[in-house]
Amino acid sequence: MSAAAPPPPPSESGEPGSDKISIARQAIVDDKGKVFGYELFDRTRRFSEHDASSDAQMLFNVLSQADTATLMGKRTMFVNCAHESLNSEHLELVKPERIVLEVPPVKNNDPAVIAAAVQALTDAHAHGFKLAFNNTVLTPAYEQWLPLASYIKIDLLTLKPDLVAHVIRLAQKKKPDAPIIVEKVETAEQHKLVSSLGVRLFQGYWYSKPVVETSQNIRPAHAVIIQLINAVRKGAPTEQIEEVLKRDATLSFNLLRYINSSGFGLSTEITSFRHAVMILGLKKLFRWAALLLTMSREGGAPPAVGQMAIVRGRLMELLAAELLPPEECDNAFVTGVFSLLDTMLGIPMEKAIGAVSLPDAITDALLHNKGQMAPILELTVACEQADDANFARLANELVLSNHQINWAHLQALAWAETMGA
Repeated sequence: MSAAAPPPPPSESGEPGSDKISIARQAIVDDKGKVFGYELFDRTRRFSEHDASSDAQMLFNVLSQADTATLMGKRTMFVNCAHESLNSEHLELVKPERIVLEVPPVKNNDPAVIAAAVQALTDAHAHGFKLAFNNTVLTPAYEQWLPLASYIKIDLLTLKPDLVAHVIRLAQKKKPDAPIIVEKVETAEQHKLVSSLGVRLFQGYWYSKPVVETSQNIRPAHAVIIQLINAVRKGAPTEQIEEVLKRDATLSFNLLRYINSSGFGLSTEITSFRHAVMILGLKKLFRWAALLLTMSREGGAPPAVGQMAIVRGRLMELLAAELLPPEECDNAFVTGVFSLLDTMLGIPMEKAIGAVSLPDAITDALLHNKGQMAPILELTVACEQADDANFARLANELVLSNHQINWAHLQALAWAETMGA
């Protein structure tokens, strides 16, 4: 509802085809100067018009790919929501408790369209989403919308100065339980005026300018996403879906990052594919995969890197089966697959895995070359690089025979080929 933050220069913005995701955020502050929430704007693409497609892209980028801990922390997220988005399935991918949908007025204030939107707004409100409207909701034409308002936003740039006090008092009278957010506050005088009228939430350049957060966009292969969608649609067992997730490192990475994102709202961290599938459920998993397919584009890291990651993961899983309890094999697979995330994303490993919660056993190996996974990863790399000296040293250290290691390596290579990597 508020005008979006000024777009960054082309070199900083994620244009179509870019590997960068850019999300701008602007703080909404309270009367103590503390951040109450953030309004988010997608800067990955420059949409000619705000619509359901742009809304879906926005939420997907925030929850699946951008670093939501940096963007949101534990605060409320305000996002613009086109009318057609109220019936869109992408809203079912997020937990609604901390999300406010900013719904604009109807074009030309068409009474039929206003009335037709009531059911979708009611359904979104019943689902747990908070709704924010601008001061147009105070007019008689929108009387059916007003009871659904959780917030009313008043844009100082759209009001004549002599009407500001009247509109604020009208909002306080008509919807006293809906906090008012005054936006486009740019001067101390404006802040003093609206504060004197009892406003306690503010947004504008006087408090903070929009900040753009940029992260790497990683795109799973289309074929693997389609395989995942097909498996989910057929109601495949969790084990089978888990196998599909293992076929593409970026796919599994995106899933763990999505389900552990701030917007998903889980109280515990999910660190395994199987647990993620069970927590998410087939319905949401299908919709997440379908949305991922529409958002993904071919490109990104060279296919050879993805194949190498899969081989590493499978080889580590097979070797761990010889050395560790069964429950550690999945951690071994994740360690191997994610060991090339820095190469895939073009950023340091610490930053790469910082976007997804992982068990200590995995992070210790990837970041510090320590723990029970570290020597298995070293041995896997030695196999990959035909490093005879390290191969012999690590085989001896792990008490594995050449036959065990070579056979596991051949199996991993063959398995990666069947995955279509």
